Amino acid sequence: MSKKPSVAIIGSGFSGLATAIGLKRAGFDDFVVFERAEGPGGVWRHNTYPGAACDVASSLYSFSFEPNPNWSRPFAPQPEIKSYLEHCVERYGLTPHMRYRTEIAATEFDERTGVWTVETTTGERSTHTMVVAACGQLTRPSFPKIPGLDEFEGTRFHSAEWDHDHDLTGKRVAVVGNGASAVQLVPQIVDRVRSLTVFQRSAEYLMPKPDYAHASWEHTLFDKVPGALRALRGAWWAIGEYVNPALTLPMSRTVRHAYLAPFYLAIKAQLRLQIRDKELRRKLTPDYQMGCKRILLSSNYYPALARENADVVTDSITEITPNGIITADGTKHEVDTIVFATGFQAGGFVAPMTVRGLGGQDLSRSWNSEPQAFLGMTVSGFPNFFLMYGPNTNFGGGSIVYILESQARYIVDAVRTLTERRAGYMDVRPESFDAFSAEAQRRLANSVWATGGCNSWYTNDKGKVTNNWPGLMSEYRRRTRRVDPRDYRFVPAVTGN
Repeated sequence: MSKKPSVAIIGSGFSGLATAIGLKRAGFDDFVVFERAEGPGGVWRHNTYPGAACDVASSLYSFSFEPNPNWSRPFAPQPEIKSYLEHCVERYGLTPHMRYRTEIAATEFDERTGVWTVETTTGERSTHTMVVAACGQLTRPSFPKIPGLDEFEGTRFHSAEWDHDHDLTGKRVAVVGNGASAVQLVPQIVDRVRSLTVFQRSAEYLMPKPDYAHASWEHTLFDKVPGALRALRGAWWAIGEYVNPALTLPMSRTVRHAYLAPFYLAIKAQLRLQIRDKELRRKLTPDYQMGCKRILLSSNYYPALARENADVVTDSITEITPNGIITADGTKHEVDTIVFATGFQAGGFVAPMTVRGLGGQDLSRSWNSEPQAFLGMTVSGFPNFFLMYGPNTNFGGGSIVYILESQARYIVDAVRTLTERRAGYMDVRPESFDAFSAEAQRRLANSVWATGGCNSWYTNDKGKVTNNWPGLMSEYRRRTRRVDPRDYRFVPAVTGN
């Protein structure tokens, strides 16, 4: 290769910015970041529902190389996280590389020239040596398929597409779903609605959230005392690393419960203290093992549900009428507004973008609903193509930003390796790809996500764990520290390319 690679980064959330900053700091300036929105931030730009905030401590849910001593709270609200990412764009000189309001429809590899053609939804094309799909798993809202949904005459929207023009004051509101976003938004709206009905598929494990407004002395401590903020970050990292073995290792229900005893006690105590009504407490008590679904943090969700104008319905929804929701027990719940807090389509990874590799093979079709990637980043037959937050890179305990930094370092090392070898492209060897996939699934088969007795977005419709990493955060950091050339096939550059 006679010149440094040109890199296309698709997405400008934590994933895309980690990669862009990594390239910039390593001296690689030929890259462009494509972003469909009008600015950076990804999920933290799109999600603006009331109460939107981080549920991982912000000292850990941020870049290690760009600590922020000025978070207003231990768990920063959405506007601050969005501002932090905007700050990173300016701080690291990324503005000239950003292409906002540009959505990518397709990208295709040309084996003859060894380059990727990237095409936008408006038909514009550009060519690049490498493509990094930093689309994120939690970007496309998921709506349940319920008969009559389109016949509803009131207002309906997804929590990730909040309708700020719709005044909820005095309305009869239904919140469908009780996951991370519902737990945050319900306490923010319960006081101004006429009635609030939460339609719950299964109860969640809810940890007390140690959140509060930071005092000025804390900001001074974090800013002026060397190592103070890093120590706080390390403490939160250690808590997550402590939890992960209980989620990934083969443990009996009894052993897992004993290992997580402090968490069970905190969760049970909060539920008992905040929910006095025994029937409501029964509805809010999970019937599966802790960690099988995402463990949530909140100290005000239960009090919101205990309000007289709030109700929790556990019967499944069978139909939506023009003015209400009908459940399996035949009850009609009349509502004016439906908020779908039903999560995201987390299994597509690159959808709706089309990705075509060697021989024109389509990435989504080759996965066939069972996405897999070597170290969660590369797929055989798709040279010089890297995934961020790809298959089997999510964690039950810890911070995804820590993992994204690991991936960004690996990708930068891949760019460096390709340059040093003067190669046209690198393609992960099928034997390395298959060995990793087999290892991941063998280990995950005994994880709590596969055996804990719940349904979650961590698994596909066959029960295969496609989203989560089978070990510790530290293991992932170690295994992605640098590219091992033995895992890849390097093809010489085309003369003159």
